[in-house]
Amino acid sequence: MQTALIALAAYLLGSISFAIVTSRILRLPDPRSYGSKNPGATNVLRSGSRIAAALTLAGDAGKGWLAVWLAALYTGEAPAAGLDAALAGLCAFLGHLYPVFHYFRGGKGVATAAGVLLGLDPSLALATFASFAAIVAIFRMVSLASILAALFASFYAFWLFGLRAVTATVAIMALLLVLRHRENIGRILRGEESKLGRKTA
Repeated sequence: MQTALIALAAYLLGSISFAIVTSRILRLPDPRSYGSKNPGATNVLRSGSRIAAALTLAGDAGKGWLAVWLAALYTGEAPAAGLDAALAGLCAFLGHLYPVFHYFRGGKGVATAAGVLLGLDPSLALATFASFAAIVAIFRMVSLASILAALFASFYAFWLFGLRAVTATVAIMALLLVLRHRENIGRILRGEESKLGRKTA
């Protein structure tokens, strides 16, 4: 029962879309109505408000971290040691992807996944972020960096923790994140994906 309640609470927390909430508070257009129609920080930035994008990024990452931290605090287990904290992180991530409060139309999950990794283990988060930053620096594509960093995160989790709940959580998040970027993958393969510093026509 305890595990089920933790999972439900984490899912509900993850279902709060900070892109939508922030946009409403700042009286900006609904992020699902323009650009990529993705309720995430990158699309919110297209509204022209850097403040809204920053708040969205912080909120989406923060809820992933908070779900893990609260579960670990409640159970008394180290985040990466047991089942409940890892499950809470996964459920918060699923809430972001399929939010019950927003007709199950969620974002791609990059920021929330980053928050979950930070909550599970700072070393895991740091290694993944370093990979993300390196790929962005080389290829200038945030989407490609997000996809590859997610795959690297699975490797790092296995390297750090072996076959444990935390590793399974990271692997599932990585798979779902890649699936959420399938349109980006298509554009990357066609050479049509936008790059940092390059304006699209």
